[in-house]
Amino acid sequence: MVKLTIIESKCRCGYFKPGDQFIVEDLCPPICHELWNSIYPFVYALQNGAVLDYGNGKAPMFDMKCPDRGKVHIHGEKVD
Repeated sequence: MVKLTIIESKCRCGYFKPGDQFIVEDLCPPICHELWNSIYPFVYALQNGAVLDYGNGKAPMFDMKCPDRGKVHIHGEKVD
């Protein structure tokens, strides 16, 4: 499973608030298509055991900003 946490949100659609969390198992969570399309490769990689570049090291997590000028900052991490 991958837990997604909204860190910061200035979403023009009002979809997200800081602190919102979603657990991804099989289906995509209720996230706008633009953000989901950006993070899906990382979510898929984590679901399949990947360890990603994170800061100066590697970890089973990622941070990404929305392609709409970074209005939403999301953090994803592998959880058991």
